[in-house]
Amino acid sequence: MRLDVYLNAVCVLKSRSMAKEACDRDKVSVNGTPAKGSRAVRAGDRIRLDLGPRVLELEVIAVPPGPVSRKAAPEYYKILEDQRP
Repeated sequence: MRLDVYLNAVCVLKSRSMAKEACDRDKVSVNGTPAKGSRAVRAGDRIRLDLGPRVLELEVIAVPPGPVSRKAAPEYYKILEDQRP
């Protein structure tokens, strides 16, 4: 699954276009490397999002077959770091 689609499917970001824009602006990295929205996501990948005042790092547990409910979303990732001001 594409990175931008994954971030939207598991409810980390509100829309795919918002996820793609964050990737295009180098605000998203996977395993320490800046990543484009088209990068494939696999279980075990570490995704870091620098969203201005908030920095979020998560580990991909599984890739869903499609969009999931907000309630079920945490089953697909584990939050490693969540820095807020």
